[in-house]
Amino acid sequence: MHGGASFAAAGEDAGDAVLLEITDASFIAGEADPSPPPPVSVDDLAGLDPLPYPTISVRADRTRQALAAPSSPDSPANEPLVLIESSSYFRALLGGSFSESGRAHVQISCNLEAAVQVLVYLFEPSGSLTITHHTFLPLMEGGLFLAAENLLTECERWFRTMSSQSSSLLAPLDFLIETWYFAQEHGINYVQDICPGYLAQNFVQVISRRSFVKLPYDLLYSTIKCPFLTVDSEKQLCEAILCWITENTRCCEELPPNSVDHQLYLLNKVRICLLPLEFAAGTKRNWAEFRSKVESRILNLLKDSLRTVLDAIADDNLESYRVRITEYSKKIVLSGCPQITTEILYISVLPPANVGASLNKRLGSSWAQVDYRNIILYNELEEAVKSSSFGNVHMVDLSKCPNVHFSTAIDWLKLAFPELRIFRASFCLTLQFEDLLYLLLTCPWINEIDLSIDTSIIAQTHSVISSRFEGRGAVKPKLTRYYAQDPLCDTTMNSYFSNISKLILEGRNDITDVDLLKISILKNSLCYINIKNCTLLTDDGISKLLLKCTKIHSMVLSYTSFGNQSIQTLCNSNPLDSMDEYRHVMAFRMQELHLDGCKGIGYAAMSQLMSNVNITNFLCLRETTLTDGALCNFVGSSLEFLDISETVVSMVSLAPVIRRNSNLRCLKAAGCRNLLFEHGEVEAMSGGNIYGDFLQEITSTCCLEDVEMGWAFCPIRVTTLIPSFSKVRKMTIGLGTTLPENILCALPDICPFLESLVLRFQMISDKVVRNLLESSTKLRVLCLYSCLGNLTSFSFQIKAPLLRILRLEWITPWMTNDDLAVLIQNYNLVELSLSGCKLLDSNSQELISSGWPNLTCLHLEECGQITLDGVSSILNCKALEDLLLRHTGKGIGRTIITDAITELPLLRKLALDLCDASEEGYDSPNNPEGKMMRTITMSRCKSVRSCFELHREGSSNSKPVHKETIVLEWSSRQLRTTIVKERL
Repeated sequence: MHGGASFAAAGEDAGDAVLLEITDASFIAGEADPSPPPPVSVDDLAGLDPLPYPTISVRADRTRQALAAPSSPDSPANEPLVLIESSSYFRALLGGSFSESGRAHVQISCNLEAAVQVLVYLFEPSGSLTITHHTFLPLMEGGLFLAAENLLTECERWFRTMSSQSSSLLAPLDFLIETWYFAQEHGINYVQDICPGYLAQNFVQVISRRSFVKLPYDLLYSTIKCPFLTVDSEKQLCEAILCWITENTRCCEELPPNSVDHQLYLLNKVRICLLPLEFAAGTKRNWAEFRSKVESRILNLLKDSLRTVLDAIADDNLESYRVRITEYSKKIVLSGCPQITTEILYISVLPPANVGASLNKRLGSSWAQVDYRNIILYNELEEAVKSSSFGNVHMVDLSKCPNVHFSTAIDWLKLAFPELRIFRASFCLTLQFEDLLYLLLTCPWINEIDLSIDTSIIAQTHSVISSRFEGRGAVKPKLTRYYAQDPLCDTTMNSYFSNISKLILEGRNDITDVDLLKISILKNSLCYINIKNCTLLTDDGISKLLLKCTKIHSMVLSYTSFGNQSIQTLCNSNPLDSMDEYRHVMAFRMQELHLDGCKGIGYAAMSQLMSNVNITNFLCLRETTLTDGALCNFVGSSLEFLDISETVVSMVSLAPVIRRNSNLRCLKAAGCRNLLFEHGEVEAMSGGNIYGDFLQEITSTCCLEDVEMGWAFCPIRVTTLIPSFSKVRKMTIGLGTTLPENILCALPDICPFLESLVLRFQMISDKVVRNLLESSTKLRVLCLYSCLGNLTSFSFQIKAPLLRILRLEWITPWMTNDDLAVLIQNYNLVELSLSGCKLLDSNSQELISSGWPNLTCLHLEECGQITLDGVSSILNCKALEDLLLRHTGKGIGRTIITDAITELPLLRKLALDLCDASEEGYDSPNNPEGKMMRTITMSRCKSVRSCFELHREGSSNSKPVHKETIVLEWSSRQLRTTIVKERL
């Protein structure tokens, strides 16, 4: 703040009165110099809005007492101060020994707003002026210029208080950045001391603000260096830094010259050993050197985590392996980190004072002498972590962490996070049902648990030729101290399980009715349960659970044996239920009900159920016995999600449902052929109900966000779909309709928020695809299955920065390696599926692995000779979770299964074809080293001679056709080997 003061020769005795004429320093003399406005008193300053520009005249009394805040906690409040005592500037100006000090008219050139703010503060009663983000800097600037010591003290006190408050509302980031620059310019040390710590504590909020990329380098560096840096995951920190570097290339060039690589200067602060493998692999596209360093460190940790940690202890580098957990942490997300072990979890919560040389030596000795799973080690660590807990953490995610010993990790949860509410460990196959019971017993304060795994690919409708079971080897030993007391045997423990309201066990097809009965210990709290594809459960077992857990209002029962008996339990009054006479029926209270694939429901039972689920919001009846008669019994009006795909309902029953449920956001009706026809018996039953066709009903009532359509969905005009489809984010169009080109081309305009598009059996062209990729700016998923039309490589010669999933099945037979290179250049994919690309060869492997190193899903079927020379390049995609290679070249070695499990730590699904085996088969180990593997399928073909081709001597007219599929499926307890007729 620059300015000055001069005295006008007023020719009169100043007395106690003084006129302060303040001119804004930014005003340039001579530019339409206006006459000063009439003077105002200091009492009227606060009410001036806007301020006169560029000059304001203020009448003040140099001896008038002004009430100011106490300068220190020991000073009395409302201490009387005169103007010259409130400011060193005014003390020198008005009360000094200069001859000008007695003048009555003083001219000051400074920041007008800042000076007025200071005067208001000096002459207003204490507490009447509130410091805010908007007034802090003007007060600071004015206080510094006018040397108002008490004001500066008050500003410092406010800033310290603001930064110390634990609030979910972060101070405006633009304000903090401006304050940081101001503090650097004026040497205000306390701001430079406080800001990094404040931003570090609230870093999760900071990186979500648009202004994050505007942070100055030194402030960002000081923030991420702070010991209180709080993030949900190391990935979150790394993503933020990469985003900042991308937007601040010029700033990076100004980093300290002693840095080897300016862009890596900040990244050196990332604990790269704690990054998810998929994210680490994906950094190769733009940060090749950083990716190589990260991936190698993670893979080395996977090879021998115990030795790596011991070496870190010896090198005093244990901090690199500690998960960032501070007193401000609310979430801990380690999903997708196969390198994480239980030792790393325990080390991360050890108090810093305990991580000394003596403790390091003791831990090293323990690890060197006993197996790391041995209970002795955990007893030692248990003593160290008892004194350290993190009460703000409410969510821990250990999904896809196969090397965590969960029985002991549960002790970690109990000791370190007494306020934990949500625990997720999905896709962790080694986590057994006994671990769940121990979790319920040890951490009863948790209210949400997710232990889902991949669902079985073998359905009840498949033709099973043979099946056998083997006990899974290398199953972790049960520790007797964990399960010495069965919670079911002690009825006094039931009161402890009062918080667990949501339980997800999807895909765990080793859970039995006996296990489900044990879950009923949660009867006082359980509201939501997901047992999708738990195929060992019977209708009787599910019914018994419902009899006990009467508070359940949301169920995902897809592809289970849920049937008539369970429906009777839902629809009949329960004598144990104390609800009123209407609400005592469980079905009436159902908010979410997923019954897709439940083949055991009879027509009468379905009708009974539909007449009782009146307040449900989510209703999924795909592939069930739903009929018009049953759907007509549904009178609910609060639906948001409805799936009736692959049923026989018609518009007679569907139209009234759509009309009543104006809040419907998701409608899935693929495969419903009867939507085109009327059923006479239901029409008579409905009393001559008049309805429009399917398209008319959904466009006149709904504003959808997720649609899946087929039969009866035949829009012709673009205007028909506006505005009912204007909020659609996901769209699937399948068999039964053909969208015209004008509709397909207009989809970006019809659905401006479109994120996912799946087209099956549609007529498409280069114009359609290019327009989708160019104009659908939010598109992340594009799947084209068996579509017709003149599609060429020109379709994909356009960038789509957000596209992550691309499936091109049986529509691109012309694709070559050059076309594949174009896809790599334009799309940063994590999932790729190609079928029928017969011009691809073994060089395509290298293109795929180097172009998309972070692929999690890769499906290649009938794709030329990609695997003619083996699969070495594909195995370089270290983040693969789902790999399918079918009819891609006879060059896959016998050890492919072992190699894939060893090289791909996150692999859960592997599909092969025996036609591609170079040695007439594959070795399939009973106990794979990889703990993530869920399913291995091997298709077997047989040769069949075509009767439509003439036999030529010396040639073979036989073609390979599918014969059977061998399925190896692991659960937490056993290996199931099944042979089915279908091709899976």
